[in-house]
Amino acid sequence: MSGQRTLALIDESRHLPAETAWVEFKVNNADADMIGKHISAMSNAARLADKAYAYLLWGIADADHAAVGTTFEPSSQKQQSQPLELWLAQRLQPAIDFRFETVDYHGTRLVLLEIPAATSSPVEFDRLAYIRIGSATPKLSDHPERLKVLWAKLQSYAWETGIAAQFLSGDEVLSRMDYAAYFDLTGQPLPDNRQGIFDKLVADHLIQSDVGGHWNITNLGAVLFAKRLSDFPSSIARKAIRFVAYDGNGRADTVTHRLDGQKGYAIGFTGLIDYVDGLMPRNEYIGKAFREERPLYPSIAIRELVANALIHQDMSITGTGPLVEMFSDRLEITNPGQPLVQPERFLDFPPRSRNEALASLMRRMRLCEEQGTGIDKVLVAVELHQLPPPDFRVEGDAVRAVLYAPRRFADMTPQERVRACYQHAALKHVSGQRMTNSTLRERFGIDPQNAAQASGVIRQAIQAGLVRPADPEHPRSGYVPFWA
Repeated sequence: MSGQRTLALIDESRHLPAETAWVEFKVNNADADMIGKHISAMSNAARLADKAYAYLLWGIADADHAAVGTTFEPSSQKQQSQPLELWLAQRLQPAIDFRFETVDYHGTRLVLLEIPAATSSPVEFDRLAYIRIGSATPKLSDHPERLKVLWAKLQSYAWETGIAAQFLSGDEVLSRMDYAAYFDLTGQPLPDNRQGIFDKLVADHLIQSDVGGHWNITNLGAVLFAKRLSDFPSSIARKAIRFVAYDGNGRADTVTHRLDGQKGYAIGFTGLIDYVDGLMPRNEYIGKAFREERPLYPSIAIRELVANALIHQDMSITGTGPLVEMFSDRLEITNPGQPLVQPERFLDFPPRSRNEALASLMRRMRLCEEQGTGIDKVLVAVELHQLPPPDFRVEGDAVRAVLYAPRRFADMTPQERVRACYQHAALKHVSGQRMTNSTLRERFGIDPQNAAQASGVIRQAIQAGLVRPADPEHPRSGYVPFWA
């Protein structure tokens, strides 16, 4: 915390008409059990009040909020032969990053304890959760109505609401964020005054007010609209999307192009897609009258898969972000995090996202398709170009989507043919149709006289448990995916 912010915070806290559930004053009371219970209670109370932090201040008189100073020294205090901070940390669950700070407040020594609001579950001290009600610190379990509300708040808490940059002046906010792009992409007129700009940014949870007339940029605001992600902590900067191109089929081959994202997703997305498209090999297509060049992979498929990687990544995984890799025979898009839906059900399951605010804003800005239609469009484009089926798979703590370069049916592996059959059946089913031998032949580009080839693939897909006859008594009525 900056020294200026600390002083502004203390000034505002002293001018509160009374203590709140997230701000409390002490003078010299340094009882370790009291501090532990207060950390639990105030962390939970801050979340209930939609505050990012709670604060416990030593050296402020309760009665008139006068700065009287304190003798409390957290760095030297021991509890059961352990440093106080270690003793407290061992007894708090889940772990939170509380911080003591000694402050010279206009010549008076104060101590500030900054307590982050609960995020994943109620914060407990010695296996008990507490809450602040007035000046009391009762057990949270004794107040089931508050516990219920707290759990509702915790379930809606998301990474996007966290703070990426704190205590910034208005000029600093506008210098770090491409606010003009925000208005342009969301189709809103740019206000003619600063207050109008800030009101809109607050409404979309891109910034929030801080003490002393200053501002915070949220994780959502930074990751979408940062002019330079490197202006923010590594937890944000490392979320930048990266692109790498190789001159062969493996990562041991020579890197021909590399692009490390510098901008927020919203303002850098179109540039990245254009960059990838510009490097993509072209195939010559001969139509009825003209020759034309077509990209190796459908642009709508790349656009949607990259958008999905941004939206569905697990932001809590640090040190990594989405990655796009181009090989001579395929394009791989990887995002950190286990999927919330099994890959074989991406097409039909209602979409679930860890980052709902990010997904909602990207859809409003038309940077990705409407909710639930993205994978449909990927598969439709792949079938239209008669490409091998895309592969969606889980690898460690990441999800990888692979687009393959054109290959004839004869050159596809048996596994690829079966996967294409399943995806085709699923695509037909969600559009209210059924897969038949004829539709599968068209998808693969198989001549009618070779219908047995399509029948063989359907038989293998049935044996693999991926498709089944729509009507077992009438096999010619078509086929549906196993979950239909």
